[in-house]
Amino acid sequence: MKDVRKNSSLDSLANLAIDPDVLARELAAEISGDPLDDLDLVFDETSSDGSKASVECEQGLKWLKQGHEERLQGLRVFCEYRDPRSLPLLVPLLQEPCPVERMSAVYALGRNPCDRAVEILMQILLKDSNAYVRRATAWSLANYPNAPVIEPLVKSLHTDVSAVRLWASSSLAEIGLSSLEKADYAAKELLLSLKIDLEPGVRSNCIWSLGRLYNQLSQNRKDELVEAIITILLNDVEPSVRYEARISLEQIDNPKVNECFRDLSIEGQLI
Repeated sequence: MKDVRKNSSLDSLANLAIDPDVLARELAAEISGDPLDDLDLVFDETSSDGSKASVECEQGLKWLKQGHEERLQGLRVFCEYRDPRSLPLLVPLLQEPCPVERMSAVYALGRNPCDRAVEILMQILLKDSNAYVRRATAWSLANYPNAPVIEPLVKSLHTDVSAVRLWASSSLAEIGLSSLEKADYAAKELLLSLKIDLEPGVRSNCIWSLGRLYNQLSQNRKDELVEAIITILLNDVEPSVRYEARISLEQIDNPKVNECFRDLSIEGQLI
């Protein structure tokens, strides 16, 4: 994806949990790897390295059984660590009236996937009134590749606000990689959004996702993908989207791509 996705890291989830504006900025960052790997958690520094995770998980489980503020502390823990004992305590928090708590529970259940949470997460993506929560859910569902999450993600890609569409487009790549059938369906919907979405960031993410899916696709779909991204490279009004198109095409070994780059180079349009 774009450089910001490659280089950004999230601030402390403690800050995210109390400031939705910070959440909005951080969720918009496009990152590589697990978006919760770099959380800055503050715990007792006297714990030895070998026992730190165990100590923190034990404390986190206790916090999840207490009041609102303590539960937020517990959610911070399970956005960092995986522990199956947390699942029965995390799933009910998806129904909390506080959007910050729901959002944090969504993140924790992305870090700790739970079959029991799938249906609730899909409903949250489609129906939750808070866009920050839906946005977090679009990310979280990428961690459920074997669940029937592709349809809700496609619907969000086409109908939700731009911030949710951006994450839905990225998650569709992850889901598409789980099977050839899903890859083809995800690519078809991403190609549609690439043509019609008015938000440059979403178009760029669609290109990134299509590039990831390329090797999973049939030849006909590959040809359609290449044609669409070349069209973006030549005609998109947004320089950042054209740049994303070029980066994606450079990773594709295709005669039509090679011909396009050769012609642009001759004409002095390939910088």
